[in-house]
Amino acid sequence: MPVFMEDIKALAMLGSLRISALYIALIIILSIVLTARVIRQRRSKLIGIGDGGDKAMIRAIRIHGNYSEQVPYTLAALILLPLLGTSAYVIHAVGALFLLGRLGHAYGLTHTSGSSVGRVGGMVLTFTSHAVAILFLLRAALNL
Repeated sequence: MPVFMEDIKALAMLGSLRISALYIALIIILSIVLTARVIRQRRSKLIGIGDGGDKAMIRAIRIHGNYSEQVPYTLAALILLPLLGTSAYVIHAVGALFLLGRLGHAYGLTHTSGSSVGRVGGMVLTFTSHAVAILFLLRAALNL
């Protein structure tokens, strides 16, 4: 392969890594916001540890917990996909679907403990993000 083709591939990977860096930064920011909501609730209710049986505290903890349970998989995908040469469009899809899904889920759970468009839609977007990531990770792993 000519040297200039290697340079083009390296530049494409760098661009894809920058896209991933953007989504990873946004994911971290959302984590900080959700953590701050738990801290604010703890301070306002004077709850040092646990949930104190307070419904608002329980909800804030679960919103943060639900978010935190989904983040590791997405971070791993956002790191691996560019390194495996996946298209920038796929990386945008994984990152954007995940963030929209988690925002929708957090919004829905903030307003109701039952089923809601935000919660259900958020999970659908999150799972779609994961499905896209899985598809392209397997494609790269199996050299398809």
